[in-house]
Amino acid sequence: MKRNRWQVLPRIPAELKDKWPYLSPLLLQLLYNRDALDDPLTFLDANETLTNDPFLMPDMDKAVARIRQAILQREKIVIYGDFDADGITGTVILVQGLSILGGDVSPYIPHRIDEGYGLNHDALARLIDEGANLIVTTDCGVTAYEEVERAHAKGLDIVITDHHTVPDALPPAVAVVDAKRSDSAYPFAELAGVGVAYKLICAMFTAMGRDVSEAEQYLDLVALGTIADLVPLLGENRYLAKRGLQVLNGTERLGLTELINSARLTAGQVDSEGISFYLAPRINAAARLDHAISSYNLLSTDLPEEAVSVCKALELTNRERQRLTAEVLDDARGKLMVSGIDKPLLMVGGADYPSGVVGIVAGRLCDEFYRPAIVYEENGEQCVGSARSIAEFNVIAALTQCADLFSKFGGHPRAAGFTVDKKDIKVLERRLLDIAEEQLLGVDLQSHISIDAEVELLELDGGTYSVIQSLAPFGMENAVPVFFSRGVGVLHCRKMGANGGHLRLKLADSAGDGAVWDAVGFNLGGLADLVSSHLDIVYNLRISRWGGSDTLEINLLDFAPASLL
Repeated sequence: MKRNRWQVLPRIPAELKDKWPYLSPLLLQLLYNRDALDDPLTFLDANETLTNDPFLMPDMDKAVARIRQAILQREKIVIYGDFDADGITGTVILVQGLSILGGDVSPYIPHRIDEGYGLNHDALARLIDEGANLIVTTDCGVTAYEEVERAHAKGLDIVITDHHTVPDALPPAVAVVDAKRSDSAYPFAELAGVGVAYKLICAMFTAMGRDVSEAEQYLDLVALGTIADLVPLLGENRYLAKRGLQVLNGTERLGLTELINSARLTAGQVDSEGISFYLAPRINAAARLDHAISSYNLLSTDLPEEAVSVCKALELTNRERQRLTAEVLDDARGKLMVSGIDKPLLMVGGADYPSGVVGIVAGRLCDEFYRPAIVYEENGEQCVGSARSIAEFNVIAALTQCADLFSKFGGHPRAAGFTVDKKDIKVLERRLLDIAEEQLLGVDLQSHISIDAEVELLELDGGTYSVIQSLAPFGMENAVPVFFSRGVGVLHCRKMGANGGHLRLKLADSAGDGAVWDAVGFNLGGLADLVSSHLDIVYNLRISRWGGSDTLEINLLDFAPASLL
């Protein structure tokens, strides 16, 4: 029995193949699967033609005018950022960029546990007392109506730059720069928070008479924040990530270089996977267990000693984050097994669930059980929760239907967060379950793998990998291509890893032509007893750099005994 439902995507129509005769059949199929055949060359090039005029964003002109005034009049500007990798990178960009333009700029990142996400009254009051004249947010603020209103009454101007879902009533800020606004003329609505911050700096450089190409020095941070925040890597994000990775792989940022070394990545060869699985978790670890300002300092420092010391501290914090995540995940899984996992939405919490890891745990549960999952910390009289969801369920829309219960909430269709009174947590669970039962009625709640093409192992070689890499960088809505092969012979199989958690195999093509492939199945060690002499396999291709040499191998995602179909 398969662990996942396998879905082979439809084959490309013959007429589309004929339209692009100079592209290989495999590349055409991959582009067709990504709905990129309207303009395949632009998709493949991912060049600056994908970028858009920042002044098309709503209120960008107002934001630029107010910030320019603050710079010229030497007002005190504070960049108020979120505490994740997206918000931290956006904060660094705005502080450094506006400083270059002559601004008196400093950062403020709230404490995740003590203050929570976004603008808060106490922080804004302190900033006013410290002489702040203008707050510019990044990756937060679009839902902070009351906070902005109260600060404005005290004489504090606020410019909001955000990318989250926009509520019906915009905060009464000087400007609300968010491409998701219904009145936005900006052609691409899926920028990360750091992407919006970068566009603001581009607009500021233009307005202040600087060469806008100077802003490209920040594209390493744009790539880092964009890929970390799991926004779709299509359209303008595709350019920002691709060009940003080029800048990142030649970065002169001491902290970023130290972080790459600490994560044991190869300098000059960092890709989107390296950011997602190695760099971003270390940057996010600071806020999960301590304060995000250390990650800000790492990415902005020009002191070698500080880069080394902060990076070492982040490494230790990340290990502790991993330990706590495993602990909470195990407890949450146990509670759900008792309460039942056949519900269309999973919700679990506890007083000993650190708010810094509940989002990670929710994501793991969502992936494991293929259901929207909500995990929360009971903190005194309040519960702080994080939600992760599947494609078929818009979790921010569901939370919006329960907005009367929250003191704070916000997010995206697939990820969101909230704060609710503890007395209302069961009411919230019942409401969300009702919404999920209605919206997911008839939906097959089994995880599935979308397969790009069925191939024989003998068809694969280094050229195949080159075709695949032409689609990079990979991420949300542009996943690494997945293949399916039938009746593959298993020549050898063994467990590997400290606890036998992974599989190492040698596979032979079903045609018996002698093509033999090394394969690895990460986290599949528990299924070793299900490996038979011939398997149907679902996989992608990866480069193994173990032992200092590059080897192309199969990355096994799922398998089943060979069928006769």
